[in-house]
Amino acid sequence: MARDPRYDVLFEPVKIGPVTAPNRFYQVPHASGMTNALPRVRAAFREAKAEGGWGVICTGACSIDPSSDDAPLPFASLWDDNDIRAHALMTDAVHRHGSLAGVELWHGGASVMNRASRLPPLSPSGIPWMATHVGFMGNLRPKTMDRADLKDVLAWQAEGARKARTAGFDIVYVYAGMGYLGYEFLLPEYNQRTDEYGGSIENRVRFVRELIDVTKDAVGKDCGVALRISLEELRGRPGIHAESEAHEVIALLADVPDLFDVKMDSSPTDCSASRFTGEGSHEPVIDFVKKLTEKPVVGVGRFTSPDAMVSQIRRGVLDLIGGARPSIADPFLPRKIAEGRLEEIRECIGCNICISSWHDGVPVRCTQNPTAGEEWRRGWHPERVEQAERPERVLVVGAGPAGLECALTLGRGGHEVTLAEAGRTLGGRLAFETRLPGLSAWGRVVDYRRGRLEAMDNVSIYLESALGVDDILDLAPDHVVVATGARWTPMLYSAMEIPVGRLDHPNVFTPDDIAAGRLPDGPTLVFDFDNYYMGGVLTEHLAAQGLAVSYATPAGQASAWTIMTNELPLVHRALSRRKVAVTTLHILADFDGETATLKHLFTGEETRISCRAVLIVGLRLPRSELFDALTARAADVAAAGIRSVERIGDTLAPGAIAHAVHSGHRLARTLGAAAPDRLYRRDAPIVEVEPGFVARIAAE
Repeated sequence: MARDPRYDVLFEPVKIGPVTAPNRFYQVPHASGMTNALPRVRAAFREAKAEGGWGVICTGACSIDPSSDDAPLPFASLWDDNDIRAHALMTDAVHRHGSLAGVELWHGGASVMNRASRLPPLSPSGIPWMATHVGFMGNLRPKTMDRADLKDVLAWQAEGARKARTAGFDIVYVYAGMGYLGYEFLLPEYNQRTDEYGGSIENRVRFVRELIDVTKDAVGKDCGVALRISLEELRGRPGIHAESEAHEVIALLADVPDLFDVKMDSSPTDCSASRFTGEGSHEPVIDFVKKLTEKPVVGVGRFTSPDAMVSQIRRGVLDLIGGARPSIADPFLPRKIAEGRLEEIRECIGCNICISSWHDGVPVRCTQNPTAGEEWRRGWHPERVEQAERPERVLVVGAGPAGLECALTLGRGGHEVTLAEAGRTLGGRLAFETRLPGLSAWGRVVDYRRGRLEAMDNVSIYLESALGVDDILDLAPDHVVVATGARWTPMLYSAMEIPVGRLDHPNVFTPDDIAAGRLPDGPTLVFDFDNYYMGGVLTEHLAAQGLAVSYATPAGQASAWTIMTNELPLVHRALSRRKVAVTTLHILADFDGETATLKHLFTGEETRISCRAVLIVGLRLPRSELFDALTARAADVAAAGIRSVERIGDTLAPGAIAHAVHSGHRLARTLGAAAPDRLYRRDAPIVEVEPGFVARIAAE
């Protein structure tokens, strides 16, 4: 199909200093969980985006010196020749497709704990970041930077830039955002210096300007130099000579970098989940930048709509459309727009499971795109599936996230697929969950797969088709894939921090009851030890029905695991708006229909809450009845010519939707293989030069 002329502007080249981006699609720096320890995984992950049409592909944070050490969180580095060679794999891969490669040189300042290097963190005035989440806590406080430290950091930045050029990067970053060192000089809370680097906004911006200057001196003739800067906090501070300090900073630096990459200050706002924030949410904070500089500006906003992208450009908000999460969900988003295939775009759902990957220290995961991070490890391409040598007939029972993805991938592989769903709609758990507060965008998981499946001649979909063993034997497919999901249980939680026992009472509910339309009729306690989104979302849902709702959890926060997806502060704000009382570090011990008894997780001290109903959001167990029945009749299954019976998704092991989609995809890629799919290729660091304590100097 031809490209819609409305979108032609997205494919115009943009000059960035001495280099030119081939289009306006710019994959901004983002964490991928792929460090120099996984150079081939990283290169293949980035290459998929270049092949898919992203004009600029950037790394995530790349340390310029061991004094910027985020371990055990994953981070890249540019310290020696081995690092240069590791990054060169990525730049070569990106250049093969005509895209530019950018590197986010980074010094974390007071925001890193230097657990591995054991060097004192550096800070403008010795002020530390005192995180409330244990994953970011540390006991080593930063050193106040003296003149020698300032000189050292500038030298490390310049040397990092030279190494970046040697590695083949086209754009080199100075980072002054997200609480890191450059940003710390901009804010008086961190910067309490009394020399020429502190006090007035002109002084506070001095160090950032010097970082840009030394970078341009080092590589400015060959590479574009970008400034990545957070503006949210500065925008809220009145300026002396302009509307805000953000305006003053941009005006002072207007002609210095070749590109402004503008963003928010903290992860919950910078990459907010769709549950709380819509597309283009950064605009009210960054909309002024292009009015103050003639240099190109890139920004993000979880853009998936080409119309929204064009609007940002036409209205003078951005020059380049930044993408992090959308580039993970669909590395081929630009190419699909270019080729008029909008219906094939795999839109980001904003669940932020990708961000949890970095917190977990593993390669990036994605709910929508199960091939993310698997391009090299398993050889999965985001758009191509290897064709089956001998197409077979496959019955997939259950059209939730796992079943839909499995059917889609099997269909792409050339198999004849029958997808049977007992319910009246596709989506499984999502048929209900997408009706809950803030989760409508998650319907994209279903919408994308339904659209692709309905376009396939070799896939048949049957709704309201509950199948038993005899039905399956009569159909006699070559393979059966069971994707019947999981059920929530009313199990309690013990001081040993495991589910134990059941609470049976007519007024005890599970999320399955709420999904079926059975609601409490009075004050309700939500007891949540699932710890992800469901407990908090259902609490909001019940409160929106006019019920008085309280919330209790054995964890230290409500929906505690959402710290991994940057949602935790927003969850607490949402519950506060609903007037929900939150009790942490307590387990539910008993409920008699009028009173719930809670016990402190560590002390056993009891608390009683008046309520008429309890909703337990805790343990899920597989709906394995069909699989178990098929297994019990193995002889009949074999006699019917059925070669295999497999489980996927929650039927195999309950998890997040991302786990279900990955499970369905993996089985479809390997169905009928002689050996089970248990291994993947293991990456290894590049060690061509014997490591030493002296950092090597990049070639001039």
